[in-house]
Amino acid sequence: MNMHQKRAAALAAAQAIVEGAKASVRNMTDDEKSQVEVHLKEVDELDVQIKAADGDQARLARLAELTPEAKSGNSDEGRQEIARTLGDHFAKHVGKEGFANLKAIGGYTVSAPEYVKAATDPQLITGTPFGLMLTEVDRTIVHANRPGPVVADLMGSGTLSGNAITYFIEGALEGDLATVAQGGAKPQFHNADPSTVTDALKKIAGWWDTADEMVEDLPFMVSEINNRGLYRLSMVEEAQLTNGPGTGSTVLGLLNRTGIQTETQAVSPDSAQDALFRAITKVQTATGLSADGIIIHPTDYQKLRLSKDANQQYFGGGFFSGQYGNGGIVSQPPLWGLSTVVTTAVAAGTAIVGAFKQATTVYRKGGPRVESTNSDLGKFTADIITTRIEERVALAVRIPLAIVKVTLL
Repeated sequence: MNMHQKRAAALAAAQAIVEGAKASVRNMTDDEKSQVEVHLKEVDELDVQIKAADGDQARLARLAELTPEAKSGNSDEGRQEIARTLGDHFAKHVGKEGFANLKAIGGYTVSAPEYVKAATDPQLITGTPFGLMLTEVDRTIVHANRPGPVVADLMGSGTLSGNAITYFIEGALEGDLATVAQGGAKPQFHNADPSTVTDALKKIAGWWDTADEMVEDLPFMVSEINNRGLYRLSMVEEAQLTNGPGTGSTVLGLLNRTGIQTETQAVSPDSAQDALFRAITKVQTATGLSADGIIIHPTDYQKLRLSKDANQQYFGGGFFSGQYGNGGIVSQPPLWGLSTVVTTAVAAGTAIVGAFKQATTVYRKGGPRVESTNSDLGKFTADIITTRIEERVALAVRIPLAIVKVTLL
């Protein structure tokens, strides 16, 4: 349902309440008035979003009109191809001419138009005699060469316009709903002593050098951005989200959060799979939520993947087919039916089980930002081009009890 449809639905819901009262020849109740106000507030908020979206579309259309490719009468040159990755988008907007200037002119910087900019973000890049260029921001994360889910995929996602997110961690439930007699007093229930937590955005960044001969090949630069830059960015992001210490400029990761649960695999005959299932149960009994993911180190996953029954058949299926020849082979079958991320971001001997989608949220401000320049430390005279990539992220863990650290033997 798009924003226009949501607005129409909210308006219709408010109108239905008003018409219902009229049809009954009565005034609206306080509860009905409150519902109408909620729907009208939603309509007002959607009007603001629709207006902003229309403005963005108008700006993009204007940008397309001013782009040389769009003005060209040639059908091939005038065709606007969709940039599927950050590297494609960067190369598309910088173009061969931009890279040629980067090679030929000292102190030159290239980037691409910025789609969405927060007020506190750098807007213009100076230092080039050919005018000001906008910094390119892509709102999508491309995990190149990483098949399957990653840690961030398990979690909820959000965006920030500020520099931090403040949220509440609720205390234990006191009281509860109950059946009551007609006219009887209703019981009170509430979550005691909610505590306020603030998680600030943290920057993950790095750079690499490329010889200008390699920059002549635009597809090479695309692969460098996607395969070198974004791949390493996602790996460091994963390590920060999992076990970042939270000191200085680092993210406070899952394993270092106060209030998470723990589970330990006992000495044989206990097994890792038993400990993981007990952790799944702990999530549900402590929070009422259902666990939806497991994060585990490759060597720990290998032990489970290679485990066999008394007939020497792999529990997860063999290297040619599924269990006992049934079904096709699955390279990394999920554990206990939950989305399973196999990553070195978590240490061997430790796994994490959680209701990640509901209990955690990864917030991003904009997206990965890429810039290239030859003005860094005399690189112009050495025919070296420096490319920088960075992003800003924050992690919110609203329900620590929904995360379980599992210690495996």
